[in-house]
Amino acid sequence: MTTIEDQRFDMERALYESHDILVKNCSFDGPADGESALKESSDIDVEHCFCNLRYPFWHDHRLKIADSEMTPLCRAALWYSDHVEITDTKLHGIKALRECSDIIMKGCDIISPEFGWSVKELNMQDCTAESEYFMMRSQNLYFHNLKMKGKYSFQYIENAVFENCQLDTKDAFWHAKNVLVKNSIVKGEYLAWYSDGLTLENCKIIGTQPLCYCKNLKLIDCEMIDTDLSFEKSDVTATITTPVISIKNPLSGCIQVPEVGEIIRDDENSKGEIILTK
Repeated sequence: MTTIEDQRFDMERALYESHDILVKNCSFDGPADGESALKESSDIDVEHCFCNLRYPFWHDHRLKIADSEMTPLCRAALWYSDHVEITDTKLHGIKALRECSDIIMKGCDIISPEFGWSVKELNMQDCTAESEYFMMRSQNLYFHNLKMKGKYSFQYIENAVFENCQLDTKDAFWHAKNVLVKNSIVKGEYLAWYSDGLTLENCKIIGTQPLCYCKNLKLIDCEMIDTDLSFEKSDVTATITTPVISIKNPLSGCIQVPEVGEIIRDDENSKGEIILTK
């Protein structure tokens, strides 16, 4: 592996179609304002680098990025790449990960609207994220200890597991399929409408009008805080450990809850059973 160290690159496609290289302590920045620095490359290690130009990692294979920074000017940093490992790195440009596969991320700080669209096979651990439309239409995902703040997150995702996560995000999990959330805090408005196969286990759910129009919804020993108009038109099996402000017209299934402030039944198709356990 050839080492490229302590250099600055600002030309268009500066290291285009490189193979078997270590790029260390380098910056991609400068007046030439060139794009696509490492496009179409393979077997690349990037360590302690500063990326301030657009589209650096497109169509790359077997890419490792460690202890590096992608600034807000580093737009659309990773697209169409596979077998990527990113550790202890800042990803602060818009659309930082798209159409990629086989991704491992650890200890990263993400500030990136429209992050992670149409990604497959992602494992993300011990990361923080601020984003809108985070991970939309992505599949086969695993998150552990993710601390996330944003809006419209995880829409249309399929086959995902979340463990020990803190999610503060409006409209999360809309149209999501086959998702398991365990030992997590999920805060936001209108949680998981139109989802299919969502399971929340030992979670704290906070916010208005959650879990409506759901299919195959399961809650196992969950807390619900400040939740009103819950479960409207949903097929749900739930055991809830805290009082709920209101439940409205569950379509089918059974909800076990210690106390409900108001049960609203103004839809003749609402057949879901509500059992007070207190």
